Amino acid sequence: MKNVQEYISQHKDRFLDELMELLKIPSISADKAFIAETRKTAEFVADKLKSAGADKVQLFETEGNPIVYGEKMVSPDLPTVLVYGHYDVQPPDPVELWDSGPFEPVIKKTKLHPEGAIFARGACDDKGQAYMHIKAFEAMVDANHLPCNLKFMIEGEEEVGSVNLGPFCKEYKEMLACDTVLLSDTSIISRDTPSITVGLRGLSYIEVEVQGPNKDLHSGVFGGAVANPVNILCEMIAGLKDENNRITIPNFYDDVVTVTDEERAMMNKAPFDIEVYKENLGIDDVAGEVGYTTLERTSIRPTLDVNGIWGGYIGEGAKTVLPAKANAKISMRLVPNQEPEKITKLFSDHFNNIAPKGVKVTVTPHHGGFPAVTPTDTSEYMAAHQALLKTFGTTPIPERSGGSIPIVSMFEDVFGVKSVMLGFGFNTDDIHSPNEHYGIFNFYKGIETIPYFYEYYASLKK
Repeated sequence: MKNVQEYISQHKDRFLDELMELLKIPSISADKAFIAETRKTAEFVADKLKSAGADKVQLFETEGNPIVYGEKMVSPDLPTVLVYGHYDVQPPDPVELWDSGPFEPVIKKTKLHPEGAIFARGACDDKGQAYMHIKAFEAMVDANHLPCNLKFMIEGEEEVGSVNLGPFCKEYKEMLACDTVLLSDTSIISRDTPSITVGLRGLSYIEVEVQGPNKDLHSGVFGGAVANPVNILCEMIAGLKDENNRITIPNFYDDVVTVTDEERAMMNKAPFDIEVYKENLGIDDVAGEVGYTTLERTSIRPTLDVNGIWGGYIGEGAKTVLPAKANAKISMRLVPNQEPEKITKLFSDHFNNIAPKGVKVTVTPHHGGFPAVTPTDTSEYMAAHQALLKTFGTTPIPERSGGSIPIVSMFEDVFGVKSVMLGFGFNTDDIHSPNEHYGIFNFYKGIETIPYFYEYYASLKK
């Protein structure tokens, strides 16, 4: 392991330079205008995986973006780890709120990142974190110290629901067979308090349209006599929560698992400063379901949020129009036992039921995913625990995340194995937002820690 760490130290500048090149490619999976750049990113990742020492590196075509696969099979007597990541990124909009170009990576020092952070779309989610695995692998191959068989599966559609990943995993189940899945699309509490994600919320993502008159109307001539779809949509959305911020959809909470008082007490022992939290977000107060703390609201409770809303005239100057239709995109984060398809139907039925007669409602489901909880008594969890303890010098905390990674439950269904979520970002790294960034400390700490995970995992699996 000494040789591994020495190699990392000697090549860290090159590792960072390579990541900066990767971040320059706009692999926006949600926008078909970037399909060529997205493929270029896959080719970049495949090339770096091959030069790092992987065998059988290949781009597997799907109905969408290709999946990068590579492997290094050391011995059938060793455990096999499947490393998952994604090379696609969120759209950078609104671009005008970026302090620098979203695909022009720059390094700037911040309060939380005194060594500097890389500012670019995908820096943390997930190019920077996926690339840590390739560089850690490279160091272990160079030192001839690879205690596990490794397989890499890095996709290009995570940000649009991984619609082609499930069919790929089922078709190539034998090729992808493993003892555990390792991914780093998650975070740690802080640089002083490492953590391991053990829970994820599920997702139901929906688009709604409220159609009123058959064309835009003059708001003076028709205003007050014809239903305004924008007004109606706002009223309908406002009615989806009550005064205690509980979701009003009938039967929405039927399957929600009740977390014990003891579990809630343990959860709230995690380091968390509400004043720092508000300061970082530039808000005067927090909000959420009455009766729960911020840590509970973002992990063990379901939510309903509007992700985008539009309708009518939004250009420069005035246009007094009564719009023909209005639209919104809505996401619901789900907790264990809630099924995305069931929740989507409950939402659709309720939204249609509360629509007044003057409008027509269309509900279009997009993507979703099941929530997931991983155990803390497995070999992979203990290996991650020991690896973080080794490199941080502090006992890591198991933590439930508010985010969703639907493929975690899919991996368990298809491969019959548990995943371990060994991420190194911060929740304050502005993923999905303008000025996304990833600390240089975090990038290097991940590359340093991952080899220890393999070493401890191989030892625990003997």
